[in-house]
Amino acid sequence: MNGTWLQWLNGIVTIHVKGQSTEVLVNRALAGGLQLWSIRRTSGGELVCDVTVKDFFRLRPLLKETSCRLRVQSRRGLPFWLVKLERRLFFGAGLVLFFAGMYLLSSLVWTIDVKGNVKISEEQIMQVAKQEGLYPFQWSFRLPDTDVLSKRLTQKLPGAAWVGVEKQGTRITIQVVEMTKPESKPLLSPRNLVASTDAVVTDIMADSGRPVVKRNMRVKKGDILISGVLGDEARSRTVVAKGTVKGLVWHEYTIVSPLERTMKVYTGEKATSWYAVVGDRALKVSGFGKPPYAKYETIRHFEQASWRTWNLPFGRMKETVMEVHIDNRAVSVEEAKAAGILQARADLLAKAGPSASIRSENILHEKTDNGKVYMKVLFEVEQSIVKEEALVHMQGE
Repeated sequence: MNGTWLQWLNGIVTIHVKGQSTEVLVNRALAGGLQLWSIRRTSGGELVCDVTVKDFFRLRPLLKETSCRLRVQSRRGLPFWLVKLERRLFFGAGLVLFFAGMYLLSSLVWTIDVKGNVKISEEQIMQVAKQEGLYPFQWSFRLPDTDVLSKRLTQKLPGAAWVGVEKQGTRITIQVVEMTKPESKPLLSPRNLVASTDAVVTDIMADSGRPVVKRNMRVKKGDILISGVLGDEARSRTVVAKGTVKGLVWHEYTIVSPLERTMKVYTGEKATSWYAVVGDRALKVSGFGKPPYAKYETIRHFEQASWRTWNLPFGRMKETVMEVHIDNRAVSVEEAKAAGILQARADLLAKAGPSASIRSENILHEKTDNGKVYMKVLFEVEQSIVKEEALVHMQGE
């Protein structure tokens, strides 16, 4: 049998007894009041039995008298269980503290993101949210329901049509939908539309006012394109001239393009460092020292810790330092010319406006000197040639 509960409280030891007088040992032990049970023999002739811890120490004199030896096979009972528990006490306490800390950290609001705001400043939104108890490092269980927070923020934020609050772990997202108000158009004075540069008119469309020029007409800078004066000398009225006028304009560019290109090449050598990240702070834990390369590029990758659907406020960051080499590569004259013209086209279209288009280009002059290609290029561009001119200014003249 396994022993009674009282024997389990005192502690039970299973022993193997070896010797010539094992029966004598058992008889003397039982006669002396020692508790031995589950007595049996093994195939090797050893005697196996269970004994309480107290009686185990009382067996020593009998072992000497009978010249027997024993070894302990197993221990069980309350005393041995308490010893194991004491050894694992610190581990268990640390485990409990770890999970308690995880729960407390995940119950805090670490990050608040504001999205959708254009006219309403983020500072104003965060100030109103703080009045409602929503701010970083606040306990999430102290916050009102997200629907309640949404209604209160919508009421307190002027210019907000709707405010949504979404909670994802330790992160809170405030989504703002602002009211759309019709833009108040400024009052315009009567005006003409005049040419902003010399050009040949290719297209004219008047929304209001009187067109003065036609297609294929050559105009000079300052010529009236769409007049804001309607009627004749006897009966006339002024309006705000509106419309679009496009024309062909010629731009002369001086282009200098080098015959050597500087390129950045990765050598394949790299060094890695790791950081422990808590909140907005990072602590370097490996890869100490300065990068061993003369020229390098740094790439950082952050891995945030998560538990289920919650993003925890800590993680790790990998920093990779990659060695780079600056390579100077010679290019042909044709490649240098193409690169220079391409850069000039991009610059010209950026200045001429989004509706402009290059009709043609003509290289007027070209030479190669001191490792560079020099060109003078004439571009023909179709672009808007409209400029506003107030009628009051003209009348004043």
